Amino acid sequence: MKKLMIVDDASFMRVSIKRMLTGYNYEVVAEAEDGEQAVELYKKYKPDVITMDITMPKMTGIEALKAIKAIDKNVKIVMLSAMGQEFLIREAVMNGAESFVVKPFSKEKLVDVLNKLTQ
Repeated sequence: MKKLMIVDDASFMRVSIKRMLTGYNYEVVAEAEDGEQAVELYKKYKPDVITMDITMPKMTGIEALKAIKAIDKNVKIVMLSAMGQEFLIREAVMNGAESFVVKPFSKEKLVDVLNKLTQ
């Protein structure tokens, strides 16, 4: 079972992702609603993979990505973004994100991306 942390400021999105992964080989060990919380929860739970929203209050997903990668360069981070944020996706990949998924996305798309990263 792979440990997963979901980071998104929208609670409905966190719930949705959690539901999408039910029945797959992922255990949601932590959920964060902003980048600052994500960094603290990463230190505590050390998940194998993280889904990270880009646009969040307090600390953006890209800032949190940089902070978490500074702690552990091997953690796998999948950035989630709304359409029209291509420049932010490029910045995230340049700063260590392994992949990205554009919202809205299907369960199959998310599971496929996560499975490729955690094999």
